[in-house]
Amino acid sequence: MIIINKVMSLDELRVAAAATFGNLIKAVVDVDGGIIAIDAELHSDLEALLLEGGSKQESLWGINLYPDIQGDDFIEFDSMINIRPSSGNRTRGVDNELVRKMIIDIVNKWVKR
Repeated sequence: MIIINKVMSLDELRVAAAATFGNLIKAVVDVDGGIIAIDAELHSDLEALLLEGGSKQESLWGINLYPDIQGDDFIEFDSMINIRPSSGNRTRGVDNELVRKMIIDIVNKWVKR
């Protein structure tokens, strides 16, 4: 598990993905901190890593990245950690359009596509 601290290429993501799921890499984005944790079997492990580093639970969103897919399908908004009925998010996705845009902007900052 790592917190991205430099811009990563798609090739670097492919290498990380190949070591776990093959075609995807799990990630958790801190929308307030503007950071991403990647490379774990479970989103909850990445969530715990970011929480230990001072991130707030309500700012963390789980996604999957597909390094071999271009366009909108590069990011998949699907994680059990996203289910938060008390915050209005009742699905494994990210229901709030503004939060989805923030996630996309942060991914684009750290991943060179």
